[in-house]
Amino acid sequence: MKLALGTVQFGLSYGIANQAGQVSRTEAKKMLEFAVSQGLDTIDTAIAYGDSEACLGEIGVQSLKVITKLPPIPSVCDDINRWVSQHISESMGRLGSKELYGLMLHRSTDLIGEYGQQLYNAMQNLKEDRLVRKIGVSIYSPVELDAISSQFAVDIVQAPFNVADQRLLTTGWLDRLNNEGIELHTRSSFLQGLLLMPREEIPEKFSRWNPLWDRWDGWLREFNLSAAKVCLDFVHSFEKIDRIVIGAENLSQLQQLVTFASEPSKMEFPAMMCNDEMLINPANWPSLGKQK
Repeated sequence: MKLALGTVQFGLSYGIANQAGQVSRTEAKKMLEFAVSQGLDTIDTAIAYGDSEACLGEIGVQSLKVITKLPPIPSVCDDINRWVSQHISESMGRLGSKELYGLMLHRSTDLIGEYGQQLYNAMQNLKEDRLVRKIGVSIYSPVELDAISSQFAVDIVQAPFNVADQRLLTTGWLDRLNNEGIELHTRSSFLQGLLLMPREEIPEKFSRWNPLWDRWDGWLREFNLSAAKVCLDFVHSFEKIDRIVIGAENLSQLQQLVTFASEPSKMEFPAMMCNDEMLINPANWPSLGKQK
């Protein structure tokens, strides 16, 4: 199955549509057991996801492909190799893992910063020591790959992709990553839950995109379709995507998403593409409420 389980909710209350808060340990265990029973073999987490790694370690993830992410490099770092090694040692201790499937940078621009080459070398050392199988980056925009690709070779990339944010496709990076043999994982299939919210519940700060929400709501109503299923079907329609990272607030929600993903249907999707990064990059959302 193409789905990978994102676990930010295991460590934090996450997502604009989140109503349940952080997932409890008991619920997390049920979710992980269900995911494994359905053939999900990949777990996505990060050092910055609160106590997500500790939660996973308590449940047990030894049989799974675990991907975690290094936090941004501090402004002053005397020894990058030691900084990376310490973080990974602590991360693997929390996870109870002897090897990580993937190690990504949470902030890809660290590679083109002052410590970029040292950081890359430290990650390569982990591969050589067989503590990590693949190294890569988590990005917010394909533009980041333009700057990185000429200097560093990576094995895996995680990027946002959904019916509104189609930059991977329009920039050509979807094809390029595939041609270069780089594993591609997408996230934000639901635009952090915004695409799943009932039309009347979309916050006022997103009102500048009302025509987009009206089109989406009208199309879903016309064909009596689930927003979550359409969002997953859209991403599933691109064969060059290796894994689709999804998160859920509880077991019931995860079961529904897995059911949707198990039966992808082909359809003509509505014209929802938006190039406005104030919308498609959730990092910009806090500033929307401050604008008049």
